[in-house]
Amino acid sequence: MRIVIAGGHGRIALRLERLLAARGYEVAGIIRDPEQGDDLREAGAEPVLCDLESASVEHVAGILQGAYAAVFAAGAGPGSGVARKDTVDRGAAVLFSDASERAGVRRFLMVSSMGADAYHEGDDVFDFYLRAKGEADDHVRTRLGLEWTVLRPGALTDDPGSGRVRLEARTGRGTVARDDVAAVLAELVETPATAGLTLELVEGSTPVAVAVKAVAGN
Repeated sequence: MRIVIAGGHGRIALRLERLLAARGYEVAGIIRDPEQGDDLREAGAEPVLCDLESASVEHVAGILQGAYAAVFAAGAGPGSGVARKDTVDRGAAVLFSDASERAGVRRFLMVSSMGADAYHEGDDVFDFYLRAKGEADDHVRTRLGLEWTVLRPGALTDDPGSGRVRLEARTGRGTVARDDVAAVLAELVETPATAGLTLELVEGSTPVAVAVKAVAGN
């Protein structure tokens, strides 16, 4: 089965691509810079060139045609300003979810952020980021054709993953390794019973597979 990841060169996405490829999936990662292609190939993914800030829904739907699942893991990045929080963290996410629905993709995972809220107050760049992510999450929840799950990790670290997490509707603030975020996403891809859930994720004591099964009600 084919899985398409937006933001294919991101630090979570590359980890996820390795995990999914190891499980036998056909993985494609959307990137803007062709020089990133070798990194994706090394991770076991097919690089697909597309700028989600300027692409049409029709074009992206073509990329997604025949995919089992789509994962939005793109982000404007910590050095970006307010404008790109809107065009990437909100706009590209909205576009990608609309294109997924149009292409007939069923499973959709949104990598969001803890604290994302369309009505979050404040004038700092991070406040704009949280509003953009919140608006994107709200839009995904309206896509009736998608079996969506929104994942909201805590503060991300590059520490080695422990394979143990806390995954709940509300966890409270905390940190989580990108390794463990990718591991949770890989399990969520294969757990459509989590569709319709918005989940927070921090480091914890529960093995990843057990944590995902618990929120799925299995």
